[in-house]
Amino acid sequence: MKILWVKAGGLVPPDTGGKIRSYNILRELGRQHSVTFFSFYAAHDGDLHPALKNIFDQAICVPLNLPAPKGAAEMFGYGIRLFCSEPYGISKYCRPQVHRRLRALLKQETYDVILCDFVSAAGVIPWDSPIPKVLFTHNVEATIWRRHYEFATNPIWKAISLLEWRKMKAAELRYLRLADRVLTVSETDRDAFSAFVDPAKITVIPTGVDVNYFHPIPLQESQSSLVFTGSMDWLPNEDAILYFVDAILPLVKPQCPDVSLEVVGRSPSRKLQALAKSEKSVRLTGWVEDIRPFIARGSICIVPLRIGGGTRLKIFEAMAMSKAVVSTSIGAEGLPVQAGENILLADTPQEFADSVISLLGDARERQRLGSAARTLVHENYSWPKVAENFARTLQDVISHHKQPAKSR
Repeated sequence: MKILWVKAGGLVPPDTGGKIRSYNILRELGRQHSVTFFSFYAAHDGDLHPALKNIFDQAICVPLNLPAPKGAAEMFGYGIRLFCSEPYGISKYCRPQVHRRLRALLKQETYDVILCDFVSAAGVIPWDSPIPKVLFTHNVEATIWRRHYEFATNPIWKAISLLEWRKMKAAELRYLRLADRVLTVSETDRDAFSAFVDPAKITVIPTGVDVNYFHPIPLQESQSSLVFTGSMDWLPNEDAILYFVDAILPLVKPQCPDVSLEVVGRSPSRKLQALAKSEKSVRLTGWVEDIRPFIARGSICIVPLRIGGGTRLKIFEAMAMSKAVVSTSIGAEGLPVQAGENILLADTPQEFADSVISLLGDARERQRLGSAARTLVHENYSWPKVAENFARTLQDVISHHKQPAKSR
């Protein structure tokens, strides 16, 4: 196959869930198929994207002059797009120069399929092209914005979340209907989209994990230690830690006074930095080169997410390392896990605290959960298996398209 993969926001370093998923699938596809990777993202120093030409047939990079996240310039940019029909998550990336560059490429090359990675890239996809088009959704983006709106306390952020929720819901619906095939990463997301489009055009591609990289490490667990991993500049992760420290940790401490929480991930916000100064049992690492030792040393991996969508790679990574995981149902949403068998799920502060307390006092149960978790992901969810399923789905789209593009 000759694949054109279009992605907003960049791919490397693969330091977020979506980037990790896309990078690993793309890397596997590139070993057997012709892949052109086309990406547009915020310009930055030390850009690693040009090196992708060593992995793919072509790597076309379009750095954009975008404002720093959460700064005054971004708020100004949001303001001038306030009345744009597209949500900000699409309009900030899909600039005229990106349109021109992509259309110039399509005049030079012929592809069997165009892959739109995340709905954020959908604004530049030539939906009227005869080439079959696939929309790869890692989340139900409108659901994330709805949950932001529901949990927001700041009135300005609540208003922004409401507006983005409405815009994103309309945009997702529009692009779902334009795509020849929609890929989701969970049955939960598939069910959500099935209310708007024919379920027959939706295919679930389960998420994966690098089971050779994430494996059990023989390091001594730190007693009464909890660990959370994730990009801390992603608002659902920030909310998860604020929620845990405010509502759950006070319930754990009376039974486990030595409990500690290590939050491993890049760019913790000012709120989190202030929290760590006031709550001495919480430590923020910031960016680390290798998260595996931190996971290995933790007694329990926690995922107290209240906001989010798609699937949580952090859970599969911990499971691959044979670690016991306590998560909310939203945190594990869309993952093929079984509560009590290979994970513990808890949706109220008291239930979450009780699960943490119980596991901290029972090393044998932690080991049992971790072993069952490792077996699940090792046998079913390695990246080569996921990519094989992905390629088979793309081939099916091409073969069923009325006018499939011919490879050059």
